[in-house]
Amino acid sequence: MIDDTIASGKEAAQRRAALGRWRARGVNPYPPTFHPSHTAVEAGAQADSETSVVIAGRLGALREHGRIAFSHLIDDSGSVQLMFRKDVFGEAHWGMLRDLHAGDIVGVAGGTLRSRAGEPSVLVRQLTLLAKALQPPPEKFHGLQDVELRLRKRYLDLMANPAVRELFRQRTLLVTLMRSELDRRGFLEVETPVLQPLYGGAAARPFVTHHNELEQTLYLRISDELYLKRLIIGGFPKVYEIGHDFRNEGVSHRHNPEFTMMELYWAYADYIDIMDLTEEVVCAIVQGVTGSTSVTYQGSKLDFAPPWRRLSMREALLHATGLDFGQLRDEASLAMACRERGLSTQGAKTWGKMIDELVKTYVEPALVQPAFLVDYPWELSPLAKRHRDDPLLVERFEAFAAGFEFANAFSELNDPDDQRLRFLEQERAAKAGDEEAHQLDEDYIEALEHGMPPTGGLGIGIDRLTMLITDRHSIREVILFPHLRRLEQEG
Repeated sequence: MIDDTIASGKEAAQRRAALGRWRARGVNPYPPTFHPSHTAVEAGAQADSETSVVIAGRLGALREHGRIAFSHLIDDSGSVQLMFRKDVFGEAHWGMLRDLHAGDIVGVAGGTLRSRAGEPSVLVRQLTLLAKALQPPPEKFHGLQDVELRLRKRYLDLMANPAVRELFRQRTLLVTLMRSELDRRGFLEVETPVLQPLYGGAAARPFVTHHNELEQTLYLRISDELYLKRLIIGGFPKVYEIGHDFRNEGVSHRHNPEFTMMELYWAYADYIDIMDLTEEVVCAIVQGVTGSTSVTYQGSKLDFAPPWRRLSMREALLHATGLDFGQLRDEASLAMACRERGLSTQGAKTWGKMIDELVKTYVEPALVQPAFLVDYPWELSPLAKRHRDDPLLVERFEAFAAGFEFANAFSELNDPDDQRLRFLEQERAAKAGDEEAHQLDEDYIEALEHGMPPTGGLGIGIDRLTMLITDRHSIREVILFPHLRRLEQEG
């Protein structure tokens, strides 16, 4: 497949020779500007009115039949047939057609009409070469199928596959609608540091870098959380940020080292308020992008209309495995119960992480319709408020659809003493080998000591939500330039 999209030595030589002939004519094959009056589709729509148009785009294959030639001009709107007649285009210019190739970017001026076959066309009077293509277009515009090549050379993917261009338009619309929904609810969009002296806000391994002038180790942020909550402390009641986070961890069809998150914080709200907000905002986005509150994802119809199902982690795990972790409150009893039932915890050693592994294995795959899984073990959530009815749990939810998580939220911990204890517990976990443990952030604790109101926080994964809305199995398909392994050097 790759060989089909890269010019052979002979073809590359032909294109370069044509480039030389254009220059020999005194033509600049890469001029600085051009001003179309219509798109290709708009020009085609004028076929019955004999309108003069100026259009620009990529040239399709040229077919010459004596004193007439045909091609197509392709732009972002679609395509329209080009008709070259020697008596109109000019005898003196006719020879230059042989120095055009599929994929060249051209501007043409002419009049609209229908061909004898009835196809909307532009009868070309003048052609301007705007960029000579020294490589051919992929598969001559019939579509690029090689997944690896599509991701590594996204420009070819976008060139060849209009559906991919539409996917990324939908992604942009998704973000626009998210901003609109939050803005009209009074949230203020802000920006927080990407380079941070301490990483925090999530359980993840960071990317590490170094500032030479300051002689300081810095980290690419794994979350926006701690800075956004500083803004709540400072007096902004509703804030959000849409930006990139970075986690130095595994790559899979749902994980990319660089990803886009929306995080918001809402003073005087709790995780129940945030559940209501989440289902309202996500439903509005789905409807705005697709025209419906339902989508089909990998063969399953998902209905995002509120209300979504809300189930406790304890209830869900009991239903899936028969284990009631409310009665199994320590590692030993939980491990024994797992062994008795033949349940795997993937080698997790603590009570909370054992539960987390059980949920990932036996609960999450069954959460197909949009749902909230609520009330998590406290040790998995060092920044969440303890549950008002059970101190071994925290007020946290994750939103799921199609068996995977796309949103995470807390009633935020605002007790500075409890926060310090949680950070110290994370430090002990780090010393025991947990590379994803949270760092102790004294500055953040000091900020909490100035008083943070009760606050609800939410993070929504833009990439994963895009996957759900556009029916894409892999996160790499919804990121324009995903991270990929380097190709092995040949020879």
